[in-house]
Amino acid sequence: MKKRHLIFTLALATLVAVTGCKTKVKRVAVDETIDLSGRWNDTDSQLVSAEMVADIATRPWIEEYTAKNGKKPVVIVGTIRNKSSEHIETETFTKDLERELINNGRVKFVANTVERGELRQERKEQQTWSREETQKRLAAETGADFMLQGSIKTIIDQEGKESVKFYQVDLEMVHLETNEKVWIGDKKIKKYVKKRSLKW
Repeated sequence: MKKRHLIFTLALATLVAVTGCKTKVKRVAVDETIDLSGRWNDTDSQLVSAEMVADIATRPWIEEYTAKNGKKPVVIVGTIRNKSSEHIETETFTKDLERELINNGRVKFVANTVERGELRQERKEQQTWSREETQKRLAAETGADFMLQGSIKTIIDQEGKESVKFYQVDLEMVHLETNEKVWIGDKKIKKYVKKRSLKW
């Protein structure tokens, strides 16, 4: 009987604890900086992409290419490798890079490898199912002149509840035909994280 009473009391206490912890949600501005865990987040992604693109756009490779070829360079974003110790959604970061580069107006952009597969499939289907005057031609894609590639790496120094997280993003703009690197950039972020002790 005592054992049954103890189990009931523990179950009731657990239920009270769980129902007592209500989730609180508050809408915030999308550009507001909020660091909860100290890990890579949306603010880091936007900050790094904006600064990197600002640097890309001010270097001489764009003017040199435009003067030689009479047109803006066409860029494609290649692989941004996550070599860090965290799970980082690199696609979000690459989309931030693409947006900043397109909006900058200094270069043109073409679809990446994944996007091209879907577009090519659509064009193939149009050859069979769409009216002739609306069909888009096959093999009429704009080829990229340069590919932007890179990596995200971390170094973590931790002692007890304190840690220092160092992020380094390295990017390179490479000419697709010659493999020449026309621009190399990096951005570093350092975060001090202190975990709070749990209070009951």
